[in-house]
Amino acid sequence: MATTVDARGLSCPQPVILTINEIKKGKDKDIIVLVDTDTSKENVTRAAENQGCKIKEISSEGSEYRISITKA
Repeated sequence: MATTVDARGLSCPQPVILTINEIKKGKDKDIIVLVDTDTSKENVTRAAENQGCKIKEISSEGSEYRISITKA
């Protein structure tokens, strides 16, 4: 089961911090991050990869993005 981080409406670096905190918790292997800006999408993606995670998929719905992350 995936954990969801809803960072919509938050400005950077908050989405990155929430994502890294969830990665470090280590509870679930899959994490879904919801963001609503291009900047947040890029920063969360880069931060997750720097933590050793893989980006499975990035999908967009309107102005929102859903980033699927898998911990290595």
